[in-house]
Amino acid sequence: MTSSSAPRLGLLLDVDGPIASPVTRSIALPAITRDLVALAALGVPIVFNTGRSDAFIREEVVGPLLAAGLPEGARVHGVCEKGAVWFTIGSEHGVDGIGPIEVDSSLAMPADFGAEMQALVADEFADLVFYDTTKHAMVSIEQLTSVESSTYLGRQRDLDEKAMQALVRRGFGVRRLDDVRPDASGSVQWRVDPTIISTDIESVRLGKDLGAERALELLAADGEPPLAWRTVGDSRSDYAMADWLHAQGHAVAHVDVRPADGVPATPYPVLTSSTGAIHDEAGAEFLAGWLADLTV
Repeated sequence: MTSSSAPRLGLLLDVDGPIASPVTRSIALPAITRDLVALAALGVPIVFNTGRSDAFIREEVVGPLLAAGLPEGARVHGVCEKGAVWFTIGSEHGVDGIGPIEVDSSLAMPADFGAEMQALVADEFADLVFYDTTKHAMVSIEQLTSVESSTYLGRQRDLDEKAMQALVRRGFGVRRLDDVRPDASGSVQWRVDPTIISTDIESVRLGKDLGAERALELLAADGEPPLAWRTVGDSRSDYAMADWLHAQGHAVAHVDVRPADGVPATPYPVLTSSTGAIHDEAGAEFLAGWLADLTV
């Protein structure tokens, strides 16, 4: 039974889109940092559930939170690389604000594949993307901020195809959206996951649902679960957070800050901006609203 001391609200947040601008790849709206710190100070559990690396979260999210006065003992955590990496966030963890980093190495891409992708980027796509060297488990190849989105998206499929071929040559099964290429036994081990700013190549076991499971494990160590959850994301894959929480019996509503992709039918409420805002502007709108509700 959940006691009356349980937090009224918990937040499970994707980072790119709802929190960090997909253009600058950083928190561009100061209100977001301010309101996250205020919500944490009220006892709201906050978990960043992202495909980003711990290094990115340390620099682009944790640093600003600490600078804005994140209080010691706040229930804030990070789950990175879609569940492969996790840690606790707080001023009690020293100047960088991050506790010991846990990595599930069983979910890591083969090292030789990563090396091949890094060489491919250098040889054929250096004018378009960079290879993210900060990842522990995933292979991530990201659009240069100097490149127009249309230019990147126009060449992304070619890059993704080369990644798929490299995995097939190694005898693995791989999928990209509806393109499924099983191995000799009919199995698929790896996923090529395109986004609007990157391609992540990862274990099929990774996902925002695994991230949600890690989040609950982290929160179980520092207090009670919230009475209700809000999950926030900018892509269809982010709905997996709310799917998992709902399946486990938690009250949840999902916030879609980029509903133009299409809002699927779900057994839980889906919320979108009342003003038509998208990405981090929508994220800021919802954070401000939840803060107002909790301080009435």
